[in-house]
Amino acid sequence: MTDAEDRKPQSDEARSDYTSRATPPADAEATQVIPVVSVTQVIPVTPTPGVDSESSTTSEFAVPQGLAVARSGTESETTSEFALPDGLDVPDAATAEPEGSAFTPPSTFNAREAPYAFTPPRGTPAVSLTKDAPWQDRMRTMLRMSVTERPALEFVQKAEEGGPAVPRVLDLTLRIGELLLAGGEGAEDVETAMFAVCRSYGLDRCEPNVTFTLLSISYQPSLVDDPVSASRVVRRRGTDYTRLAAVFQLVDDLSDPETHVSLEEAYRRLAEIRRNRHPYPGWALTGAAGLLAGAASVLVGGGLLVFVVAAIGAMLGDRLAWLCAGRGLPEFYQFMVAATPPAAIGVALTVANVDVKASAVITGGLFALLPGRALVAGVQDGLTGFYITASARLLEVMYFFVGIVTGVLLVLYFGVKLGAQLNPDAALVVSQRPVLQVVASMLLSLTFAVLLQQERSTVLWVTLNGGVAWVVYGAMHDVGRISPVASTAVAAGLVGLFGQLLSRYRFASALPYTTAAIGPLLPGSATYFGLLSIAQSHVDKGLVSLAKAVSLAMAIAIGVNLGSEISRLFLRLPGAGSAAGRRAAKRTRGF
Repeated sequence: MTDAEDRKPQSDEARSDYTSRATPPADAEATQVIPVVSVTQVIPVTPTPGVDSESSTTSEFAVPQGLAVARSGTESETTSEFALPDGLDVPDAATAEPEGSAFTPPSTFNAREAPYAFTPPRGTPAVSLTKDAPWQDRMRTMLRMSVTERPALEFVQKAEEGGPAVPRVLDLTLRIGELLLAGGEGAEDVETAMFAVCRSYGLDRCEPNVTFTLLSISYQPSLVDDPVSASRVVRRRGTDYTRLAAVFQLVDDLSDPETHVSLEEAYRRLAEIRRNRHPYPGWALTGAAGLLAGAASVLVGGGLLVFVVAAIGAMLGDRLAWLCAGRGLPEFYQFMVAATPPAAIGVALTVANVDVKASAVITGGLFALLPGRALVAGVQDGLTGFYITASARLLEVMYFFVGIVTGVLLVLYFGVKLGAQLNPDAALVVSQRPVLQVVASMLLSLTFAVLLQQERSTVLWVTLNGGVAWVVYGAMHDVGRISPVASTAVAAGLVGLFGQLLSRYRFASALPYTTAAIGPLLPGSATYFGLLSIAQSHVDKGLVSLAKAVSLAMAIAIGVNLGSEISRLFLRLPGAGSAAGRRAAKRTRGF
């Protein structure tokens, strides 16, 4: 600028007079040269006739005259925070074609000959995922890690050169997760399986999320690409551990780098799993329910006659429950109806003055109905941090338990009104028959495994596991005089330990080896005597007995989970001994 321009008047009248003197005539085709923004460009400005040459823009965002601002050669400006700053020299890639994302492997990447991982500058140790570890442990280790710290992608199974479509892989993942969650698998194991399926098809930047009724998964190819999300609602649940084992085998084959399973083949196998027939017919399930109730009645002091009567009552309850299910009644009413026949038979025999231990009959019928499987899964989800799923599972257990209480309590109330002499103190008189009780506990576990539709190859193992659980409980409670809660917790811990080791040995789910084995430990007698005391108007005494039943149930669930965690001491886990292993939140004093 010149000195004259610096002394330009600031008032409106003076500015108008100054402009009229400084502006050339309109007919003069003069070109005014204004030095602005660029240091290399001169922008000619031709004033429009009748318009002031001085810009009338008064915005505070306008660039003042004389301020040199460098301008880029292109119109569009990159505003992403991931853009490289100007002046930063970045060496070109070895290949001619550019990479699509910072997270995609280079074109020369070979998963089988991948370089060793390095330690980042902040000191995070590298993770070595051993191939001989089960896929559950390897995928769980990576799932607990941050996305940026996960190791390089392993061998990717692809049906063709371009790989399968992302939406189809996510759909297959959700369908597999649905079968696992509907079969009673824990939320952590469901997320692990979903992550394993996605990673086997090259989708390593995925995040699965599991709740009690909803499955969702999102995949983000890179920081600049749009994410892809999908979800699926779990509406029906069923107990079929044979189907559960088949799904685990499918996930194991997908995670195996030596086994090539295309997406179409995975869909075909999944369809066969969904259409499979149950390994045991309906009459076998009804007979198993009767034998389970009879074996449970022997555990609490019953004889041969009690065994037969309890079996008949349980089979009647099972048939009534099937009838209610066929009519579309909710499970609450199914449990209530199924609990009625054993209680009614026990009360009827007491009114008829038949020399039968009615408490053993009713207790045996309750063993076949107590939701031990859902209780263990709910507590496991709570201990592993899935609090929403744990709350939903425990609420489901509460509804089932209230249904059982309602059915038994109605029968006991009318029995007391009819003059039935039901003695709550009979719980203190239980004969000690170690050999017979061990055999009964093994029979209970065997029949429980049949009700859970387990594979025939797992029935023997779970039967032995249930016998070991009862031997430990009897040795601690009956011989050592230790409290029943502590004895139950230790026995359940051994069940969880052995079940987890067996599942890792066979590369399968741990549920078929643990759920049926905890059957002999279920608090059937404590539940019955608590309900009986309430029916006889001894509410305080009944609540104490029910609190004992709840304590025993929690001891079973926590013991099974603790045994599963202890098993990690004997297993070779990937990332063990490093900060990138099985991480958990560190919380002290509630904050």
